[in-house]
Amino acid sequence: EERRCLQHITEQGNRSTEGCGAIWDGVVCWPHTVFGDTVHRGCPAVFSLFRNNTGTVSRNCTSRGWSRPFPPYHIACSVDDDIPETEQSYFATVKLIYTIGYSISLVVLTIAVLVLLLFRRLRCARNFIHIQLFITFILKAVAVFIKDATLFSSDDTNHCTLSTFACKASVIFCHYCAMANFFWLLVEALYLNSLLLSFYHSRRCLWGFSLLGWGIPIFFIVLWIGSRVYFEDTECWDINEESHFWWIIKGPIVVSIAVNFMLFMNIIRILIQKLNPRLIQFNNSSQYRRLTKSTLLLIPLFGTHYMFFNFLPDYFSVNLRFCIELCLGSFQGLLVAVLYCFLNQEVQKEIHMQWLRWQERSYGVVSPAAKCSQMDTPF
Repeated sequence: EERRCLQHITEQGNRSTEGCGAIWDGVVCWPHTVFGDTVHRGCPAVFSLFRNNTGTVSRNCTSRGWSRPFPPYHIACSVDDDIPETEQSYFATVKLIYTIGYSISLVVLTIAVLVLLLFRRLRCARNFIHIQLFITFILKAVAVFIKDATLFSSDDTNHCTLSTFACKASVIFCHYCAMANFFWLLVEALYLNSLLLSFYHSRRCLWGFSLLGWGIPIFFIVLWIGSRVYFEDTECWDINEESHFWWIIKGPIVVSIAVNFMLFMNIIRILIQKLNPRLIQFNNSSQYRRLTKSTLLLIPLFGTHYMFFNFLPDYFSVNLRFCIELCLGSFQGLLVAVLYCFLNQEVQKEIHMQWLRWQERSYGVVSPAAKCSQMDTPF
């Protein structure tokens, strides 16, 4: 509407200067009018999206120029912007669930990281990757809390005009943590595939995994920040539905989810082959069955559930997407910590041995079970 108005003003520029000139007041276009006339204009068509009835605004052309609009826009073009109670209750419930989920996940993941770092016998390549994944879940939970506190701390916040450094920084941090989480899920899948293929891992491989998990997200986040600063510096950078630059972040995530799904299918294929009694020795069958059991528990947590909405538009089934990505996703860190750490036999044995050693130092008593138990040495 503004472009049309300015074009009309340009075309009518050679007309007489008597009267009130055509203007665009930010809402409605007012045509050239002679002194003493009153012009009536309907409310902008966009308001009809919210209410069926739209009002009329008038202005007088006086010797001193255009009068103020009467009645004022906020009265003549009133919009009922109150969210229905059912919607408010739904959003409040979703926020409560994911706040509880991220809080529990944050506590459990922090304990899991401390356990893997404190015990020297648990320091290995596999647990190094697990720790990085735990940290991404921790950062993701913290980023969500920071973003909620910055953008949604008050009901009076106007998200159409909010454009502060703090809100943009919270959005950037949230996007980076989410992206890093997806890429470390990809690293977990790559590492598990390499284990099944008996691939040797050197320190260079760990550096490569770290670059993939932390470095690649930084590269795409910097590109996205530059594109928003120079081409689309609007609001708080948290609205991306109509933005083509959003694919700078969404594209790599979609690719990582698709690759993860293919790796998941490849792992299933390898395990089915290895569990065939005709292809393996009898004494190794229990080892592969144990590996299969643990793998099937871990692979669904590699972001496979995101395949449901991976190639669908952002507006498809928004309520269901909220439930899966926010509510269920908030507990994903909790499940990963339980399966990767607390249900891990090596971790359980190490904690048990440390408990027995503490009893020995405190009371000078060693149980018979402690003498007979043996630790599996992690690689």
